[in-house]
Amino acid sequence: MLKNPDPRLINDDLAPTSPQDRTWKVHHMASLWIGMVVCVPTYMLAGGLIDLGMNWWQAVCTVLLGNVIVLVPMLLNGHAGTKYGVPFPVLSRASFGIAGAHVPSVLRALVACGWFGIQTWIGGSAIYQLVNALGSGMLVGEDIAWLGINGGELLCFFAFWGLQVAVLLRGIDSIRLLETWAAPFLILLGLALLAWAYIKADGFGEMLSATSAFDEGGEKEGQFMNAFWPGLTGMVGFWATLSLNIPDFTRYAKSQKDQMLGQAIGLPLFMTLFAFIGVAVTSATVVIFGEAIPDPTALAGRMGGGLAVAISLFALTIATLSTNIAANVVAPANAIMNLAPRRAGFRMGAMITAGIGVVIMPWHLIESTGGYIFTWLLGYSALLGPIGGIVIADYFLVRRTNLDLEGLYRSDGPYSYKGGVNMIAILALVLGVAPNVPGFLAAARGLEGQSFWTDLYQYAWFVGFAISVAVYWLGMQLCGLVPSRSADQ
Repeated sequence: MLKNPDPRLINDDLAPTSPQDRTWKVHHMASLWIGMVVCVPTYMLAGGLIDLGMNWWQAVCTVLLGNVIVLVPMLLNGHAGTKYGVPFPVLSRASFGIAGAHVPSVLRALVACGWFGIQTWIGGSAIYQLVNALGSGMLVGEDIAWLGINGGELLCFFAFWGLQVAVLLRGIDSIRLLETWAAPFLILLGLALLAWAYIKADGFGEMLSATSAFDEGGEKEGQFMNAFWPGLTGMVGFWATLSLNIPDFTRYAKSQKDQMLGQAIGLPLFMTLFAFIGVAVTSATVVIFGEAIPDPTALAGRMGGGLAVAISLFALTIATLSTNIAANVVAPANAIMNLAPRRAGFRMGAMITAGIGVVIMPWHLIESTGGYIFTWLLGYSALLGPIGGIVIADYFLVRRTNLDLEGLYRSDGPYSYKGGVNMIAILALVLGVAPNVPGFLAAARGLEGQSFWTDLYQYAWFVGFAISVAVYWLGMQLCGLVPSRSADQ
């Protein structure tokens, strides 16, 4: 128990998790990741790499390597959550300062809000197609002029939105229950889809025999690295945001073994499995339907038979629900709580997040920029690499995993710095992001051509992470802010 916390910095949801509330075991952590990785973007990830010229095993191996890499900061940041029971905004107070912690938590929350809206639209679209498939197009109609979608689409969007709200109102433990029950269902449905495609296409011969465009005599001979590095950075960037706020979940783990083993099982293995399923099934659709159908929502509508369509679209709804609630609600909810602990708890933070998901009208975001999801959000995620570098450098290199738990909840404690902000962390963040900004803007604007900056952007997450670690570590040393070993004991 904390002895004398500043009431402006704490509420029941931001306080350290009590021993009796640390109930998440290995299978809960693994189920959390299975529930998050099984989603439409994951299904289509490896297919995007194949479009760049890779063959199936090159694409799947790139997905695997990217997730093994991002697992490292995931486990490192998760350590603090389990040891001290604190969420990400509170943990970042140690490195950024009591007030400065709003910077990383809000930056993390912004990208989550974008994803929440888009995933809600995807979930609503699955319901829309399901109802139309079973009801002979009963929801099809004219678009509402000022919205750009029809009444049926709007109704299904709010139906899926309301389903998420119902889960969120039950509190943080509802996420554990949802992911635990959803995980085995999603695994079975994924394997069933793979089996269906294999039988219908009479095997995966076409996919397995396809050569890489980078092989000798290929269209892009000798250019493999030009596709590999941007692809790998994209894979790392896909979950880079979760690598920041993973303490929001590991704070409920019973032990370090539970959080580390659960994440190691759930993230790289099942991310790779579902990437393979996406590649294999998409390849099979060429044989089955005469064209590639990379979007599983569109595929579900063409599988034939009302029951098959209903099961497929129901599975897509559950997959999107389990991903969206865990990956895109907890971070902004905690960021909102950290801004005003005395006014906002988890439920209020979650409701504000859900409201933002409606206000941004995500169907317009997807329509206006074809590459919005993968250019803007994944690029933005890669630019958050410096935040992860700062938090990890502070916890492991500067503090040697020893934090003053009381100090994290005091405005006059060891993490108050000057005016509540650690300017060394802000400097490290700016210098870590700066080299990647030109390449990010070029990619976002769709500009063609190569330069030093666009080449550097291919390694955005790695560059930002490395620079921020070096600048933060050196700055803390030069300013004499590294605790002595005797102080750590």
